[in-house]
Amino acid sequence: MLEELQVEVTNCSDVPSLDADRTSTPAWLIRLACAAHAAAASLAECCDLCKWFGVSRTRAAIHHWYQSYADHYDQDFTAEPDRVAVDEKQIQLENEQKVWLYAAIDVDSKVVLGARLSQNRGTEPATMFLRELKEEHRVADAEFLVDGMGYLTTLAKTDLLGDLNYSERNIVEKLFQTYTMRVGQFHETWNGSQLSAERWLTAYTAYYNHLRSHQALENQPPIEALERESSI
Repeated sequence: MLEELQVEVTNCSDVPSLDADRTSTPAWLIRLACAAHAAAASLAECCDLCKWFGVSRTRAAIHHWYQSYADHYDQDFTAEPDRVAVDEKQIQLENEQKVWLYAAIDVDSKVVLGARLSQNRGTEPATMFLRELKEEHRVADAEFLVDGMGYLTTLAKTDLLGDLNYSERNIVEKLFQTYTMRVGQFHETWNGSQLSAERWLTAYTAYYNHLRSHQALENQPPIEALERESSI
């Protein structure tokens, strides 16, 4: 059985209905339901999954688990990639609000090094994003693959190395497609506020790095490939 998680579902106001005895849910079932939801199962289907194991939980309860999902995986890892693809993509939230998704991915291990939302696009938010990467990972000697002159300015401002690249950096475009395809399973746009979208993004990135098998990595999750290369 998996290690117990610190998920306080019984004390959360976001969970209006629990079992009559208010017992906790086994950690392995929480992880299973969250992984199933990340892999495109609806909340209703996750409820059915829990019932199959003899546990009755509401969609609100499972939604709360998923919002806290990333907290139960070690996101504080430090990678030392050789090549990093970075880019941004505009996304639409509720009420037609538009924000920018910035992401960076290790070209070789496929690990998502960072993903965040910004209300603006340009040199300043890109610079902030790359500075965060420098704090979290050993990227000083990495080659950053970018698709625009603006990023070359940003790289210079952050003392990072990089080149314009329109082929190998496509991996970050595929990452954006993965995010939007997963969202598209249930919504036309990223449903909810920016804060809600950020929490979803963090949770799904945890799933992508730790559990989602990657065909180019012999069906291993990216974190396992990174650990195998001894680059954490």
